[in-house]
Amino acid sequence: MARFHNSIANRLALGNGALIGALIVVASAVFYFGTVGVLDRSIDGKIVSISNRLVGTYGMRPVADLSREINQELTDGIDSDTEIFLVISAAGQRVIGNLSQWPESGMPLGELFNREVVRLGRASSARLLVQRLPAGGLLYVGRDLGEQRSIRNLVLRALEAGAAISLILVIAGAVVFRRLIEARIGAIRRAAAEIEAGNLSRRIVISGDDEFARLSVDINRMLERIEHLMDGVRHVSNAIAHDLRTPLSRLRSKLDAALRGEATLEALSQALHTTIEGIDDLILVFNKLLQIAEAESGMRTKSFEALDLNRILHDIVDLYDAAAEEMRVQLRVSSEGAVWASGDHDLLASAVASLIDNAIKYAGPGATVEVSAQAQAQAQALSIVVQDNGPGVPAVELPRLTERFYRLDQARSLPGNGLGLAIVSAIAALHGGQLLLADAKPGLRASILLPPLPSRQIEPAPSAAPVRNRAVATANLSNL
Repeated sequence: MARFHNSIANRLALGNGALIGALIVVASAVFYFGTVGVLDRSIDGKIVSISNRLVGTYGMRPVADLSREINQELTDGIDSDTEIFLVISAAGQRVIGNLSQWPESGMPLGELFNREVVRLGRASSARLLVQRLPAGGLLYVGRDLGEQRSIRNLVLRALEAGAAISLILVIAGAVVFRRLIEARIGAIRRAAAEIEAGNLSRRIVISGDDEFARLSVDINRMLERIEHLMDGVRHVSNAIAHDLRTPLSRLRSKLDAALRGEATLEALSQALHTTIEGIDDLILVFNKLLQIAEAESGMRTKSFEALDLNRILHDIVDLYDAAAEEMRVQLRVSSEGAVWASGDHDLLASAVASLIDNAIKYAGPGATVEVSAQAQAQAQALSIVVQDNGPGVPAVELPRLTERFYRLDQARSLPGNGLGLAIVSAIAALHGGQLLLADAKPGLRASILLPPLPSRQIEPAPSAAPVRNRAVATANLSNL
């Protein structure tokens, strides 16, 4: 019983069945009183109308006139099988009528009532109205209720049969309804069980366009996201195991070599400094991996605010001016008024810093790096563009640049860990946009596409927008 009560499918089926049953009862009651009730009121109306007409027309006239009228009523063939008439004189004698036995006492004069009578030699139940005649005596007018009782019984039997059939249909419908719900929910539960067992590629089959179908679409979308995140975790784990094994082995070898033989204080000090630098590099890698994980998890969306992208670009370019000059790279920013977007100031500034850092590092001496933010009216999007005119990247390599720890062969001799563009891509996705990399012919064009900010959400920017992620930019500058 507890299992039945705890099933939502059972409760819904039972509730719908009870509701339909109640509707059937109400409909049957309405039908019954709408037929039998109307018939009763029609008979009562006829009795009252005929009685009032006879009393009003013949009440003060000789009883012979009333007798002729009643005799005509009884012989005209209209309602002759149900009509009842009786005239009793002032002396209590039967004058005319079709009753051989009738109620003589305890009758409510002027009101309708039911009594047993003998009509045409046959006992029957009758609906009667008795009125006193002005000239003396009593007038009985009524109807035999036998036919009416037959109609009432017929209606009741029809309603009982209909109720029985309806009850069977309600039960069958409740069973089918319960099985349909359990089948839809069962499909979701089976998919969830397979996913729990480790099959992250399992999806719920979509059928129809009802609430269950829309729920299945939402669940499938969630599973796609979970599978993507799990693939990212596996990729990071594999990348860490592959790419960090070499620097850790190198650090261990240096420490081991320093401890062997006749190690001098200077050699030990040099080994320790080298080890600390290597550990700092590893900490930086882990911090960047955590930054990617934080961006992909969506935890920073609560800090979104209206931002002027051009203000962010100017701040970051100011930080990189000296480094660009040292690398003999011309760094310039072009802006045409405020370009507003919704986002996290620190994350977007970090993304711009990573793109500028890559452009300065790989474009080479004598190159030009242009930074801009603009609104694309036709695409209904905003873009942050960092473009250089350096050697660029082969077209076949472009899709792989956002992979974690991926580096071009010619870039392996330069400082870096292959996480910068992966971070930028994750930040763009967090803001509902994407990172696009294209051949600028010459050079590389990196564009962060962002959704536009509705004009009603734009607020005036403060007089000065401090760069709150100097640590990120400083860490990038240290690698140049």
